[in-house]
Amino acid sequence: MWSQHYDPFGNPVLSTIAAALPVVVLLAALAFFHIKAHIAALLGLACALAVAIVVFSMPVTTAFSAALYGAANGLLPIGWIILNVIFLYQLTERKGYFRVLRESITGITTDRRLQLLLVAFCFGAFFEGAGGFGTPVAVTGAMLIGLGFQPLAASGLSLIANTAPVAFGALGAPLIALASVTGLDLLHLSGMVGRQLPFFSVLVPAWLICAFCGFRGATAIWPAILVAGLTFAIPQYLISNFHGPWLVDIGAAICSMLCLTLFLRVWKPKDKWPATTAAEPEVPTHANSRGEVFRAWMPWLILSVLVVLWGVPQWKKSLDEVSLVKIEWPGLHLKVQKIPPVVAEAKPEAAIYNLNWLSATGSGIFIAAVLAGLVMGYKLKALAAVYWDTLKLLRYSLATIAAMLALGYTTRYSGLDTTLGLAFAHTGPLYPFFGTLLGWLGVALTGSDTASNVLFGGLQKTTSEQLGLNPILMASANSSGGVMGKMIDAQSIVVASTATKWYGHEGEILRYVFFHSLALAALVGLLVTLQAYVYPFTLLAP
Repeated sequence: MWSQHYDPFGNPVLSTIAAALPVVVLLAALAFFHIKAHIAALLGLACALAVAIVVFSMPVTTAFSAALYGAANGLLPIGWIILNVIFLYQLTERKGYFRVLRESITGITTDRRLQLLLVAFCFGAFFEGAGGFGTPVAVTGAMLIGLGFQPLAASGLSLIANTAPVAFGALGAPLIALASVTGLDLLHLSGMVGRQLPFFSVLVPAWLICAFCGFRGATAIWPAILVAGLTFAIPQYLISNFHGPWLVDIGAAICSMLCLTLFLRVWKPKDKWPATTAAEPEVPTHANSRGEVFRAWMPWLILSVLVVLWGVPQWKKSLDEVSLVKIEWPGLHLKVQKIPPVVAEAKPEAAIYNLNWLSATGSGIFIAAVLAGLVMGYKLKALAAVYWDTLKLLRYSLATIAAMLALGYTTRYSGLDTTLGLAFAHTGPLYPFFGTLLGWLGVALTGSDTASNVLFGGLQKTTSEQLGLNPILMASANSSGGVMGKMIDAQSIVVASTATKWYGHEGEILRYVFFHSLALAALVGLLVTLQAYVYPFTLLAP
């Protein structure tokens, strides 16, 4: 049994700097030195292993075991999702169905701003609620490329849009995990997050359009932005507060998508984006019949149904009963012990790898892709050929995701991320602001709001109680602040570059979204601070 220690130098500043080195190496390699993502991830992993072993005195075998455990979790479930989403995209692209789908969307509107609201915000939120774990960015990034967006815009804007729904993603998984590690009431946590994020569900669509075309371009379509935001935010508040976290994103996304589509049938912006000549029709006609349009959407309808089905707890449980293999990870399970003040009393950390090959979301997507392929007229041999081509296409991306998760798990089990978290916990009265940024940091490091809540949920509860703050507020702030870190975590950036076929440009995507991520996280922190101290915002945090 090896016990984590969070101040190896006996100097919090030096220890925090050492703990931050792997993150600095990774981000610098991507953003400033333009190193390919898989190599940058390996450099960050090497630095994390060195700091964990040399500075934090983690046993060598335990450190490498943690890295392998992270790599396994990177390939399943995350890599498995991306591989099969891109497989489905390749199938539709080769048959010409994706072209028909694109034309059907432009049949609603040719305005890129409005397409962005429909696809990146509304459709992406639906997939976040149903599957999470990279699914929405993979799907919407590919769709935006098909609609004619440039790779950087398609990647970056998909990441910005995939923020406000994240805390309720994958049928409420982040909050379910948060309730589990903190012992706080799930419905109270759901309600608290539901009184924080709706503000940003209205703001994010406007922010998204401003990032795309500037303030003037956004003001020209403000009625549509308001419809998309409000019809998402209101159901988000109502479902999270009066039902629970499970169906928040799915219900809100469907409501927003339907309302925006109906609104666009009766309202058109005065200007056009991109600008067109007066002679060009605002909504072009196309030669596709209703039957062809329906067949083009059918693969994505099949995907939606199966992703939702695979997210239903009862269905997952039934699949797990016949397929789940639990592996106590050798050299790591119960070999690492967290100690106070992160936990009330020292306890060993579990490391159980769930080989849920059938109940994983990616398996549902794979089955959907195969079914859709058969419906589109593919033979099994042709399906296998496309799958092999997809695997070759994604080989570096899958390696990058494995290395990124290896880095994240190394920092988690060595205590490097906890050292960073404790630095935030020393901010006293400013803790509501910096505690929110701690959630942002957690997602940026781990790539998952669920993982961030597991990592820092207990710390948020303990610190808030010591400072006399509401633990429900600060535990919820960890999840709400974390959603803004989703756009800069390395695995999401790799998913975006893969979906848009813009390999090797991960550093450019990171630079594109970093300011947006930090600014929005700071705004969430400001809201949480107001809820902690300032009337009438305190009424939102009973």
